[in-house]
Amino acid sequence: MKTKIKKWILAVFVTITVAISAGFQSDFFEIAKQIDIYTTMFKELNMYYIDEVNPGELTTKSINYMLGNLDPYTRFYDEQGVEDARIRATGEYGGIGAISKFKNNTAIIREILKNSPAEKAGLKPGDNILKIGDLDVKDFEEIGISSILNGLPNTKVKLKIERQNKELEIEITRKKIIQKAVPFYTMIATEVGYISLVKFNEKAAEEVKAAFLDLKEDGMQKLIIDVRSNPGGLLNEAVSIVNFFIPKNKVVVTTKAKTKKESATYKTKNEPIDLEIPLTILINNRSASASEILAGSLQDYDRAIVLGERSFGKGLVQRYKPLSYGTQMKLTISKYYTPSGRCIQELDYTNRDDKGNIPKFSDTGRETYTTEKGRTVYGGGGILPDIEIKKPTTTKTTEVLLNSDALFNYTTNYFYNNPTILEPSKFNLKDEDFDALLKYLSKNQRDFETETEAEFNKALEKAALENLGKNLEKKYTDLLEVIQSEKLNELEKNKEEIISKLTEEIVKRYFYIEGVYQQKTVFDSTILKASSILNNNTAYLKVFNN
Repeated sequence: MKTKIKKWILAVFVTITVAISAGFQSDFFEIAKQIDIYTTMFKELNMYYIDEVNPGELTTKSINYMLGNLDPYTRFYDEQGVEDARIRATGEYGGIGAISKFKNNTAIIREILKNSPAEKAGLKPGDNILKIGDLDVKDFEEIGISSILNGLPNTKVKLKIERQNKELEIEITRKKIIQKAVPFYTMIATEVGYISLVKFNEKAAEEVKAAFLDLKEDGMQKLIIDVRSNPGGLLNEAVSIVNFFIPKNKVVVTTKAKTKKESATYKTKNEPIDLEIPLTILINNRSASASEILAGSLQDYDRAIVLGERSFGKGLVQRYKPLSYGTQMKLTISKYYTPSGRCIQELDYTNRDDKGNIPKFSDTGRETYTTEKGRTVYGGGGILPDIEIKKPTTTKTTEVLLNSDALFNYTTNYFYNNPTILEPSKFNLKDEDFDALLKYLSKNQRDFETETEAEFNKALEKAALENLGKNLEKKYTDLLEVIQSEKLNELEKNKEEIISKLTEEIVKRYFYIEGVYQQKTVFDSTILKASSILNNNTAYLKVFNN
């Protein structure tokens, strides 16, 4: 009998092994087949296509199109892209200390870093770079521009810029640029400290710890950590920061991948620096990835109150994989799970419909989990805060405005019309400033164009091509004015959100990113709410008993 059982087990094992092997061989054959098709097609294209083709450009486009159909985080990087990815991870590079945006064949300076070579040389946000050395910017793509602007410390670069319709030449000496993960921290009340954490690069945990210890010396007894609009970054840095506030050898996050090798459990490795200090973590709908690990883990251990809006919902983990010729791919390899077992991924990229629409996991209902003290928390759809700050739904028109250059362009005009403003702790825009913005937008409608306007313009152009536009222009103009008037009226629904964003743009122009957070600690309603809760011990403890 035992012999038969052994033979049966062996037969099953062999069958499974053969099936798995056949599956691998089938996958390998299909991959090899598709690569061979691509190679032979490319050879024919290169030999016989009527015009010259750029193999590198075509290959990059085809790769990016393929990866874009998986998820937005799986990406290919050429040699320059690899360097840009390294800069984002480390927070260090050699350059001028300016952030630019390439548009309409012009590199526009968007932000100047404090104490940077760009600041010392007199470069300003809103400046249009026309030439870098003897090279015309219009002949390059955005990645090419950044690679020319950056370089070894102590080397010089000459820029020809356009500012307020005047051309200027500026010479800048590059230096080592360090991008801060914690641009600002301060005491905002007698016992309440505040730390803004804007990215999870290699210095994030180190900077948070240094800020924490400084604030403790200033008398801090309670703490707010602000990760609103923080897109995430290095997972290990999030684990280290969680470790500051929970005991050693506790699970912070678990990743589950297709292979056991890429799956892992991340635990706290060190003794904490403070197990008792009351904490609040501020999140919004743009807090993602490592920010959600920080908030979710501390929430699961009932160690911090999470306050704000529901977070973005990025429960996917990426890892860089080296490819040939110095290129690499950032690849989604796993999903992460907080200590309670929840995955907070919102978008289901695998199950797009026929039109390419991406379903949400939260649409089918959110699974419930429990914190260490038994409170209910939810998986899918991001981190739901313990205390939600309600705000009006952002309209499509407001989204178009916030994603356009309109507020930036308005701020540039504001900057040159107002040589000085009040210091950040006293600066706050009012209703008349919103009215002034609307007046500017009414005169500069092209600064932010809705889909309706864009399609409307296309229709008129098509009518003209078909000789149907002669009698339509007057009616078109009248209707367009109605559309644009309605567009501006629609912005009233998100007046507070728009004023907040405009305030950031203006304060940053005069006082850099540090000034933005300095202003927020005085006027931001979410920060003030967090401070109020921390200063009310009964209200604070009540959250953990619900």
